[in-house]
Amino acid sequence: MKKDRLNLSHSTRFVAFNGLLAALALALSALEGMLPPIPMLPPGAKLGISNLATMYAAGAVGLGPALCIAVLKGLFAGMTRGVTAMLMSLSGGVLSTLVMWLLLHKKGKPFGMVGLGVAGALSHNAAQLCIAALLTTPAVAWYIPWLIVFGVVSGILTGLVLRAVMPFLDRLGPGSEGAGF
Repeated sequence: MKKDRLNLSHSTRFVAFNGLLAALALALSALEGMLPPIPMLPPGAKLGISNLATMYAAGAVGLGPALCIAVLKGLFAGMTRGVTAMLMSLSGGVLSTLVMWLLLHKKGKPFGMVGLGVAGALSHNAAQLCIAALLTTPAVAWYIPWLIVFGVVSGILTGLVLRAVMPFLDRLGPGSEGAGF
């Protein structure tokens, strides 16, 4: 016998699901923070697995909740790793969320999950590089080739992971109304 969902209103399910996505983003961010530094990349470079939650939110629940998750991740980075990490996370998270949302709403949807992941990663890296240049020196531009290669690789990875876990997230979600995928 198939179990029915709890008899909750759509708005209650929507809020609860966004809370789950935010918790997932924070848990993945904490996990990512425990990983050792990646050689040949700037200090603090991460794989971007916590961006899976914002990628999914941008398409499934909308721009507002996705930006809220990106901001929460930035504040979490500030509380756990300091002001510089917060600025880097906020800039990268907000820009990449906006870029992914725009691409999801582009007519004809020319990007799949992998393209979305790559665009998100590259825009995330670009925003963080701008903040790093403002906080340190424009010489950080020498990292651009490495950040492009790493952004493409990590974007492919996050796009593939999102495609794999999307059916599970869709089953948990509040409904498919307005989903961008």
